[in-house]
Amino acid sequence: MHFPITDSHLHLWDDKQLQYPWLSTMPMLNRSYVLSDFMEATHSLHLESCVFVQSGCEVDQSLAEVNWVTELAKRDARIRGIIAHASLELGDEARPHLEALKNNKLVKGVRRLLMTEKNDFCLQEKFLTGVQLLSEFNFCFEICINAGQLPSVIEMVERCPKVKFVLEHLGNPNIAAKEWDSWKKQMSELAAFPNVWCKLSRLITEETQNWSADHLKPYIYHAIEQFSYDRVLFGSDWPVVNVASSYAHWVHILSDLLIHHSASEDELKKIFHQNAQRCYELQTEVIEV
Repeated sequence: MHFPITDSHLHLWDDKQLQYPWLSTMPMLNRSYVLSDFMEATHSLHLESCVFVQSGCEVDQSLAEVNWVTELAKRDARIRGIIAHASLELGDEARPHLEALKNNKLVKGVRRLLMTEKNDFCLQEKFLTGVQLLSEFNFCFEICINAGQLPSVIEMVERCPKVKFVLEHLGNPNIAAKEWDSWKKQMSELAAFPNVWCKLSRLITEETQNWSADHLKPYIYHAIEQFSYDRVLFGSDWPVVNVASSYAHWVHILSDLLIHHSASEDELKKIFHQNAQRCYELQTEVIEV
C-alpha cells in the first residue's frame, strides 16, 4: 500500500497505572501493553495515526485513563483520538461526565460495553437518553456487542437519529460456528441507517488458532457491500489481535482479501486511512495536548 494507515481501534494498558479486572480471565493478554510494545508491533508499517479505545479499566478510573492516554499522545503524536468510557445508563446524569470529556480535544466519542449486558440493555429509557445526549457534544457512540444483540441495536439506532454510531468488529459474528443468515440480514438493516459506520477489526480472534482468511471473506465482503467503501474502517484491535496473529499480519491479510474483492487503490485508501479521518474528524496536523 502506497499510503499511510489510520488505525481506528487501538488499545493500550498499564497495570501499574490502572486496574483492569478482565485481564485475569485472559492469560495471554494479562500484562501491560504500552507504547514501546506498540511501536515494535507497527515498526514495519506506515502507521500515521490511530484512535485509542477505552480498555476496560475500573469504571471509576475512566477519566484517569483518558488523562493517561493524553499524556501518551504527547510522546507519540500518532494518537489523534480517544474513545472514552461513559456510563450512559445514567441518562441525563451522565452530562457532567460528558462535559469533562469534552474539555479534552482528543476525545471523539464514547463506548459503553454492551456485549456483557442483556440484549435489551441498550433500550432502557435512561440509556437511550444518555446516547441521545452525545449529539450535543459531537461524540459518536461505539457499539461493542455480540451478534445476538443486533436487533436491539437496530432499534437503538432508529431511536437516536442524530447520533453517529460505529459498530465494532462487524458485531462479533460467531465465525467459528458459521453464524450467517441472521447476522447477514441484520447487518443489512443496520447499514441502511446513514449515520452508522462499521469496523473491520478483531475478526481473526473469533477462531483463535483455527482461523482462515477464507472463513472471513463472506463477512468482510457483505459488510462492504452494505456499508460501501465509504463507511468501513480498518481497526487492528491491538493487542487483542495477538491472540490469533500479529498487527502486521492482520493488515496484510485484510488488504489481500480486499484486493481479491477488486478493491481499487482509492478504495483501499478509504478503508485503511481516509474513512477513519472523516468518521472521527481527526486533525491532519499534530494536535498539541
